[in-house]
Amino acid sequence: MSTLPFGIVLLLALLVSAVVSFAATPLVKRMAYKLGAIDVPKDNRRMHKEPIPRMGGLAIAISFILTVLIFGELDRQMRGILLGAVIIVVLGVLDDCLTLRALFKFLVQIGAACVVVAHGCTIQFLSNPVFTSDVPYLDLGNWSVPITIIWIVAITNAVNFIDGLDGLAVGVSAISAATLLVIALLVSESAVAVVLAALLGACLGFLPYNFNPAKIFMGDTGSTFLGFILACISIQGMFKLYAVISFAVPFLILGVPIFDICYAIIRRLARHQNPMQADRGHIHHRLIDMGFSQKQAVAITYMLTAMLGLAAVVLTSSGEARALILIGAIFVVGAIGFGLIFRHNAKPHDPKPPDKEEVQSK
Repeated sequence: MSTLPFGIVLLLALLVSAVVSFAATPLVKRMAYKLGAIDVPKDNRRMHKEPIPRMGGLAIAISFILTVLIFGELDRQMRGILLGAVIIVVLGVLDDCLTLRALFKFLVQIGAACVVVAHGCTIQFLSNPVFTSDVPYLDLGNWSVPITIIWIVAITNAVNFIDGLDGLAVGVSAISAATLLVIALLVSESAVAVVLAALLGACLGFLPYNFNPAKIFMGDTGSTFLGFILACISIQGMFKLYAVISFAVPFLILGVPIFDICYAIIRRLARHQNPMQADRGHIHHRLIDMGFSQKQAVAITYMLTAMLGLAAVVLTSSGEARALILIGAIFVVGAIGFGLIFRHNAKPHDPKPPDKEEVQSK
């Protein structure tokens, strides 16, 4: 593929990944039925009315890995990312079929992150958040390894936490991947761009099956895989470019899942609950309780993700205005977020939704 122009390789990676994902999803759906990977509505967090197969994320993972093997550059870091991703996928498939304990899953995720770190993919530098400082970047030194592991595990679970409505997590991941792709092109990271094109294509190929009403859920197989890959690629392509990219860019791009998981942990700890214990207090739940339909709630979340992504792109390309853009983006999203959380006139949850749309709720 090295003889082809870069633009053609990028387009092929996106198209091949999308086609493989789209073609593999019906096969994975049949496999999910045979393995018993079925999401049965059994509590008020799940608003779909009929059992729906999950494990659809396996199609996303297969298409992504296959496309990267064909079009990507398999250096030491990329091999570590793919090996860690395989661990996450196996864990997700087992969880979708057997429902594993949260602690076990958490430990395996840490192990997968350690595999990535062992292959040299770490956060070594951060741009100094104090723009007026004479020190352009911060060397993390010995803190590099634990901070990298925390970042990977946190984003892996953050995307998993927002997988609560049809098309929500995969759509947010697609927008995040597209944003990272644009930034990778802006800073001439061609190898990272090809990987992101493969990830974007895998998401787009699965979306038609996952839009409301969903024919299949991607399950923990898909949500943890997408979170893991986004976390690793943001390290490989963003954090290492400390001379160009502010530390805030990955946080902006993944702002919605980061905000949701941070608030979920604080909320559960305040109630003396296990931080990994599922509840019905995520952003998408609150949007539903405020009277929005499932499709409207997904659209609002898409809009917030796209707005943050646009801010990240402008932040990358317009250095002189980056402080103002960052402050403005944080202010707007923060105001919306706090408005959703603390709005007093939110309607109580009705176990029978007002419309007939089928959704998945994490």
